[in-house]
Amino acid sequence: MNQVDLVERLMAANDEFRRLRAEHQSYDRELESLQGMVPLSSETQWRIGELKKLKLMAKDRMEAIIRHASVTA
Repeated sequence: MNQVDLVERLMAANDEFRRLRAEHQSYDRELESLQGMVPLSSETQWRIGELKKLKLMAKDRMEAIIRHASVTA
């Protein structure tokens, strides 16, 4: 099973994976909108850093779920 098929299967069957993917996409959209602001306030810079961390944590967890699913598939 290739990774695209595995992700589709996880999106259909795994609530945590679906939630993480939605969060990751939401963080990405907010990050894009904040990075377009000029000049960046200190609060905006802090939020950008926080969003990057949250986005990375979601991605890391999704990758762990994918690895686990590929071993058990």
